[in-house]
Amino acid sequence: MPATYGYSNGSGSYFIAIDTEKCNGCGDCVAACPANVFEVVDEDPNDPFREDPLVIVRQDKNNKVKYECNPCKPLSDERPLPCVQACKAGAISHSW
Repeated sequence: MPATYGYSNGSGSYFIAIDTEKCNGCGDCVAACPANVFEVVDEDPNDPFREDPLVIVRQDKNNKVKYECNPCKPLSDERPLPCVQACKAGAISHSW
């Protein structure tokens, strides 16, 4: 089940999706993100029955993903973002 973080405004939609079925909570994306957008939590805020760790977007970064992630965004889609590249499970995607 994808968990979506981010926002929409007059300039566009800016979302990070984390597929909670693929995420194993390894934290590789946390280490790869220079903006410190992610954190590993022990309990899924959307699924209280999940017992495995999970990566989420930090609450204080949720409404800032456009600005926090922008320095990593390539000018073309040829190179994946550091967090996407670090996620061996393929659980992270960006919508813009």
